[in-house]
Amino acid sequence: MTDLLNKRNFLKRAGLATAGAVGATALATPHVKAQEPIRWRLQTYAGPALAEHVVKNAIDWFNIAANGEMVIELYTADQLVPHGELFRAVQTGTIDAAQSDDDSAAAPVDVKVFGAYFPLASRYSLDVPALWHWRGLKEIWEEAYAEIPDVTWLSTGAWDPCNFGTTKPINSLADLNGLRVYTFPTAGQFLSKYGVVPVSLPYEDVEPALQTGELDGICWSGTTELHTVGWANALKYYLTNPLSGAWAGSYFVNTARWNELPPHLQQLYRMMIDSSHYYRQHWYWAGEANFRLNGKLELTTIPEAEWKQVETDAVAFWDDIAKQSDRSARVVEIIKQYNADMELAGPPYRYS
Repeated sequence: MTDLLNKRNFLKRAGLATAGAVGATALATPHVKAQEPIRWRLQTYAGPALAEHVVKNAIDWFNIAANGEMVIELYTADQLVPHGELFRAVQTGTIDAAQSDDDSAAAPVDVKVFGAYFPLASRYSLDVPALWHWRGLKEIWEEAYAEIPDVTWLSTGAWDPCNFGTTKPINSLADLNGLRVYTFPTAGQFLSKYGVVPVSLPYEDVEPALQTGELDGICWSGTTELHTVGWANALKYYLTNPLSGAWAGSYFVNTARWNELPPHLQQLYRMMIDSSHYYRQHWYWAGEANFRLNGKLELTTIPEAEWKQVETDAVAFWDDIAKQSDRSARVVEIIKQYNADMELAGPPYRYS
């Protein structure tokens, strides 16, 4: 009995000593301030109204999910740097990340011509992720950007189709001759074959240029964007023949800043990108139909037999681009084979 009481007293004293030690340690430990969140600055190609749908919502989701560990600050077109200097700004670390196509951001890679709207390469928005994820373009883009220091390419997704919005009606290829049009570098190179005069302007100057007659139109987007950003207010007509079925846009990050992120935040960032891609798929798909039916612009169409010439010319243009590098030739071959396969697959992949 005495042994049992001694054992209980020993355990009690040990417990009190342990509790005291823990309490002393807790009191001796200084207060540690929570770590400041990682902050990134991302600039998009889009103006404020369009950015609400093509990137801001996804960034808002990311900032909530990051739970105070990271905050992305969004800047719209030309807000921190001119759009033509966007890629270089990511490379130098002036900004941490960018959302744009390779073409208009002047990415120093041979494949940049396939960003934005490579003429007639896609018919629908789903063609873009299909080409990148299932036909090998993702691996080619990784290969190309691995050669460029300080910038990491993360993902390419689809936006809206590319159609003409104009102040003058277009009912034939001849009507394109002499039109001064705001468009992308590679698209402008192709369209110059039909007498189109490509014009480069800061994003915010496009609507005033339409109002003053400096521009005759836009070949930059679909009708959803024309209405969302207000350009439709200065236009009268919308050509239903698409130069391309979807804009191919990418997300880029400064490599050093990307490598500083812990794996879970890198994965969260990739999920943010995928969420953005998914949202745009249905937002643009619904919007294109809605604004054709209920929009401000009168619809015009170049007859199918005449438009076939544009499709034929596009393939010849692809062949010229293929001569620029071995990698460009590989991309063109993939695009050709993909479109041939879609034709063979028939509706709904392609309609004759």
